[in-house]
Amino acid sequence: MAWFRRERSPLPAHEQESRVPEGLYVKCDSCKEILYRKAVVDNLSVCPKCGFHFRISARSSDPLAFRDTKAYAARLQDGKRKTGSLDALVSAVGTVGGTPTVIAAMEYGFIGGSMGVVVGEKVTRAVEKAARERMPLLIVSCSGGARMMEGTLSLMQMAKISAALARLDQARVPFISVLTDPTTGGVTASFAMLGDLNLAEPGALIGFAGPRVIEQTIRQKLPEGFQRAEFLLQHGMLDMVVDRRELKKTIVRSLKTLLG
Repeated sequence: MAWFRRERSPLPAHEQESRVPEGLYVKCDSCKEILYRKAVVDNLSVCPKCGFHFRISARSSDPLAFRDTKAYAARLQDGKRKTGSLDALVSAVGTVGGTPTVIAAMEYGFIGGSMGVVVGEKVTRAVEKAARERMPLLIVSCSGGARMMEGTLSLMQMAKISAALARLDQARVPFISVLTDPTTGGVTASFAMLGDLNLAEPGALIGFAGPRVIEQTIRQKLPEGFQRAEFLLQHGMLDMVVDRRELKKTIVRSLKTLLG
């Protein structure tokens, strides 16, 4: 007779991460066939098996049909779900210390605050409204740069916004740019650094290419604190580094000064 008894317990199922990228396939609502999404899109969103016509949007937000580990369309849906915003920028008209102001703020949670066609158009419209209504403009940047999923279309936004800001300058309407962590890529290379007054939060990462890319390119070790707000202030690329708790008072005071 055995003097011990082994408890039999089933082995837990091994969960293995699927190597199939999300959104790669789509199921036909009619014939229930699992279809390769690109084949459906190339067929004008008509099922190649049964001829079922899939619903398509009146607006195309994925002109390049871009895909990396998942479809760009899926990333847009994720961004909307996570942030409750339609894209990576929110704009509004309000008062800052009693001064009517056009305000635009970037949403980093929406695909890293990247600048695509929608963000570029919204920033441009904010600039044009500020010029038309002769209200100062305040933009808070927080972005990984131009949205790679839209290719050249996203890079075109840099020129469009910069041209609009040139017209704002000609109208002698002030623009305050607030750079937060991070502000990089095409956003830094366009509107974020074109303010009449460029403010930044302490320790904010600000630059075009990342530090590792620059080190690999020039094959040199970068200085301590390179591309941080304090470093840029010392080298004349920013006007002020302001603690967030003092930011509102600083902006109110600056607007009064700029407006004379």
